[in-house]
Amino acid sequence: MKLFESVINNAIKESMSDIHITGEHPLVSRKRGDIQFNASLKWTHQEIDDLTRELLTPLQLEKLRQKKSVDLAISIGNARLRINIFTTVRGISMAIRILPGNIPTIEELNLHHSLHDISKIKSGLVLICGPTGVGKTTTIAAIINDINKYRQAHIITLEDPIEYRFQSKNSFIEQRELGSHVPSFEQGLIDVLREDPDVIIVGELREGETMRLALNAAESGHLVIATMHAATPEEAIYRMCNAVPVDAQTEVRNQLSSTLAWIVVQQLMHLEKAGQRVPVLTIVRGTQSVKNIIRDNKLHQLNNTIETSKNDGMFSAERYLTEYLKTRSDFTSYGKTFLPSTELFQSDFYKSPLTEDAPQTKFAAKQQTATAAHPIVDLSEYSDENINRILDIAEDIPLQSIVEKLNKNNE
Repeated sequence: MKLFESVINNAIKESMSDIHITGEHPLVSRKRGDIQFNASLKWTHQEIDDLTRELLTPLQLEKLRQKKSVDLAISIGNARLRINIFTTVRGISMAIRILPGNIPTIEELNLHHSLHDISKIKSGLVLICGPTGVGKTTTIAAIINDINKYRQAHIITLEDPIEYRFQSKNSFIEQRELGSHVPSFEQGLIDVLREDPDVIIVGELREGETMRLALNAAESGHLVIATMHAATPEEAIYRMCNAVPVDAQTEVRNQLSSTLAWIVVQQLMHLEKAGQRVPVLTIVRGTQSVKNIIRDNKLHQLNNTIETSKNDGMFSAERYLTEYLKTRSDFTSYGKTFLPSTELFQSDFYKSPLTEDAPQTKFAAKQQTATAAHPIVDLSEYSDENINRILDIAEDIPLQSIVEKLNKNNE
């Protein structure tokens, strides 16, 4: 673990963005986009196995055994790390991304300034869409930062994993991680409505029931911001409406038409003028015309509405590129925004013994004692009449004694 911490601290000093560790192979790092090898540092298979046991909780280890990979985000050496641990022909390997210590702003991400408007919305559904690795999580983090700066709100996040850690300023922020603090996004959305939220962040909308619960939360007066894997606004709406059985699709379509506030589809494109990759956005806002299209199930009209709704702040990807990015004179350097650094907000994660697995608890001991006194007996060989007689007998008589008595009577 000490060696791992020294590797991370050195990576921060050298402005490395990624570290790759795999068995019996030189350490690999990425600096300014280029892969580099460090032949002087090589990890054995056993050392990587030991490090994995150090980094993962028992639940995460079990997930690694079952799925052969696991995602996590942790703080090591005053830096925030996003780690994917996976299995290869070399055994266990690690891909480590060193996150910036401060949360980037909308300006620093080279996003359109209109995204500041999202922080002013009191209720409704905001979808941030796009493929993996285009910065959806970072965009949402910038929006949360906006809300935290300007509003007095209660923000609850459901994340997988927690990448950026927030410090409450004007808003009260509570972060929950899938697996560690909540078993599923579905259960998290059921819980969160009992926790007095104003803003709910959902790491990903994938399952039909999760989408329904997110719509219910938005419909009940909360601002719900979520990510979704969708390449176009039309695909995002289609997925929301068709993720439920046919007999429920009309209801979902009506809910979506009444709650949708924004759809932002994000992709990254290398722009020569900027000398780097920059986000290219498609922006749809929940105007009355968009709501009518969704309610009437006329999604084929959506692209035309986007193109003709410039005055409503909408952009197709093509117009965003030509009318915004190519007319913009200055861009924040990607290297500056995502420069690996120590966390500005540092606090330890606390795990309550009340929610962690323990060898023995008072409840478990009581259950164990009860089981010993009244052992479980297989009743499959008994007739319905005899089972009914068992159920009619007083509870304080040991079950084994009852069964033995019935056996003698049957003989």
